[in-house]
Amino acid sequence: MSDNATQAAFAPATGLLATLDLLEVSQSGAVLHLRLNRPAKRNAISDGLIAQLHTAFVNLPEGTRAVVLSGAGEHFCAGLDLSELVERDIQAAILHSRGWHACFDAVQFGKVPVIAVLHGAVVGGGLELAAACHLRVAEDSAYFGLPEGQRGIFVGGGGSVRVPRLMGTARMTDMMLTGRVFDADEGERYGVVNYRVADGEGLAKGIALARKIAGNAPMSAFAVMHALPRIAEMNPGEGLFAESLMAACASNTPEAQTRLRAFLEGKAGKVLKEGGL
Repeated sequence: MSDNATQAAFAPATGLLATLDLLEVSQSGAVLHLRLNRPAKRNAISDGLIAQLHTAFVNLPEGTRAVVLSGAGEHFCAGLDLSELVERDIQAAILHSRGWHACFDAVQFGKVPVIAVLHGAVVGGGLELAAACHLRVAEDSAYFGLPEGQRGIFVGGGGSVRVPRLMGTARMTDMMLTGRVFDADEGERYGVVNYRVADGEGLAKGIALARKIAGNAPMSAFAVMHALPRIAEMNPGEGLFAESLMAACASNTPEAQTRLRAFLEGKAGKVLKEGGL
């Protein structure tokens, strides 16, 4: 199915989300689609766009169970809008960076899982944004770069924390010191990309994943989003104790009990190799 056909099932958002002019927001059932909408600027992240993204993620419509994030035009996101990069005193610069952190924290540690659909430039702040999402689908055209080293600046949107956890510190160091750019296949090989598709097929894949994820029990999704990355940072003893607490919370919700009974009664599907996404 083409991306255009996939999008036909989505209706424009209403209310607050409809007022966000730097985003295209639409919804189909439990899946919300957020599209960065600055194609003439390669969806570069301005102060206005970061504020609108933050607003969207903290005001998801009731019933939303998964979000697909994409970019309009030929690129996902070319990073910081350098036309807005003005000289700031140290405090203002720190607050600017912390504003990005707040937005991307709302993506990673928000209400629902987020799938990024990547094509064209996934550069600088665009890669930082993609790294804050939970899954990443890359089309053939996607390429990844961190040009901050050549611009005389440093990552400020959480890249130093999130990107090495995907690709490793050595590869990020290479990108920042030399300007090396990875293509979509390298991105998959190095752990940045979860799914690879042909050009024009990314949104359909992202939406299919989102619909599958939306069918999960909310508490299980919450545990994966919020507990799993934190447990990964704990020492083993603390991590195992936190795992026990989270497992007890997730398995004793009414929805979990219903799903477990359905499985035991033969009413739920088994894990099979064929037929997965």
